[in-house]
This record gives sequence, C-alpha cells and structure tokens, in this order.
Amino acid sequence: MTRKITEETTLGEVLQHPECVPILVKHRLPCISCPMAQAEMGFLKLGDIARAYGIDAESLIKELNEAIEEKGEK
Repeated sequence: MTRKITEETTLGEVLQHPECVPILVKHRLPCISCPMAQAEMGFLKLGDIARAYGIDAESLIKELNEAIEEKGEK
C-alpha cells in the first residue's frame, strides 16, 4: 500500500507519482518548473509550498491521494 500524501510529504516524493503532475499544474504550483526548487525537491514540504503560494492544501492533498489510489486500482 502506498503511503498517503500529507502536508509533510516533500515535493520530490509527490513527483515520484507521474499521475500527480497534472494536479500540481492544475493548482498552479510553481515549484515544479522553478530552477531553484529543482535543487530542493527533497526538502520542500507540500504544506509549506501551499501556504507560501496561497494554495488550498487540503484540496490539493485530497486530489493527489485520489489520483494515486485510482492509479493503484488499475
């Protein structure tokens, strides 16, 4: 079973799931294309990023977990 994504999950961990990328883009998470963030993917926590950019963390995390669960069912 895959570990659930939480506010403490790093962006690097989220990006290990390709099905999550469109959701990050949908929520306008700028870090996936930011050159500075590329070097810090293993340290940037999803909750911190969401707060910094005014993104609804609860909604984002819910959608990410749903995408991972859906992929696991296929």
